[in-house]
Amino acid sequence: MKIIDGGVTAAAGFEAAGYEAAIKYQNRKDMALIYSCVPCRAAGVFTSNVVKAAPVLWDKEIVAHSSYAQAVVINAGIANACTGKQGYDCCRQTANKAAEVLGISKDAVLVASTGVIGWQLPVDKLKAGVEKLAALKADTLEAGQAAVEAMMTTDTVPKQAAVQIEIGGKTVTVGGMCKGSGMIHPNMSTMLGFVTTDIMISKELLQEALSEDVKDTFNMISVDGDTSTNDTLVVLANGLAGNPEITEKNEDYDKFREALHYVNRTLARKMAGDGEGATALFEVKVTHAATKEEARTLSKSVVCSSLTKAMIYGHDANVGRIMCALGYAGVDFDPDQVDLYCEGNGKRLQICKDGLLTEYSEEEATEILSASEVSVIVDMHRGEAEAAAWGCDLTYDYIKINADYRS
Repeated sequence: MKIIDGGVTAAAGFEAAGYEAAIKYQNRKDMALIYSCVPCRAAGVFTSNVVKAAPVLWDKEIVAHSSYAQAVVINAGIANACTGKQGYDCCRQTANKAAEVLGISKDAVLVASTGVIGWQLPVDKLKAGVEKLAALKADTLEAGQAAVEAMMTTDTVPKQAAVQIEIGGKTVTVGGMCKGSGMIHPNMSTMLGFVTTDIMISKELLQEALSEDVKDTFNMISVDGDTSTNDTLVVLANGLAGNPEITEKNEDYDKFREALHYVNRTLARKMAGDGEGATALFEVKVTHAATKEEARTLSKSVVCSSLTKAMIYGHDANVGRIMCALGYAGVDFDPDQVDLYCEGNGKRLQICKDGLLTEYSEEEATEILSASEVSVIVDMHRGEAEAAAWGCDLTYDYIKINADYRS
């Protein structure tokens, strides 16, 4: 696997664009387009929130029932959630306009929105923006960069990743972009994620690969414990790499899964590290658990704890907060078998052995926990399963950002 520059325009046949449509923001791009020159097989996973935004309802229908997808129209600033029939009609009008200017079926157009919940989108601005995006679209790295910048809300950095693999003697590329900074919680978060690939693969296996991989990537991140109304993660595969079609779970399928996992994991970590107000990426690794599900449950419990997140912000190796979060996770284990370590700045320090505090240096622990990427390792001594979850520290700025969010 070769890591390369770029995101959604890295794979053959994909174009993108970003445009300033003044949906809510001024003097910045706020609409994006992803387009494939040929039809794509599509797979998707969506929010587990009962309150689903209109674009989520639209996209679920397209992914489930349309024979192919070919374009995605994205806006930032207004989420088109809790907007009723008017909001769903906005999706329809946006798709119709995109179909018109791109020369494709409206049933091949996905839509996505992020921003303030409850506000209606200005349809005329969306339509005008779609026309501009169609004229601007290109297959360059710069066009992909413009697209990812256009869907940012409280994000502080654009998030992209891309890799190449060889399948059947052909070079296959997988690239993606995502946005997300607040309202982030496992089982999908306030995120928009789009992965493009030129691989030839059946729709069924594409969906299965995505549904399985999300369990250990995007479903393992948390910023604030709030699961959004708009979470959307879509993969588009246009087949232009020319590899023999993957129709069964074989070595080629495993290679694709590895590439998809790298892209998804990289994007998920970038989201967690860019949580609203965050100063550090917070990773929790659980090792030697009895089962994979147990490891996932324990790692998410620690990374989601407000007290452990505040602990990271304060650079304080508070073993009690970690043990407490493990204890209420719903897993029955022996606390006297647990070892804890912290890692950061290239150093590793054991802070708990057999359930008891070690005589570690507070100064060294503070130095480690002052890193921009901090890990807590939990060794359960119960089996061979492991999992990792990602979040960030909880800071004063998180409150400030969300108190002013609608203004």
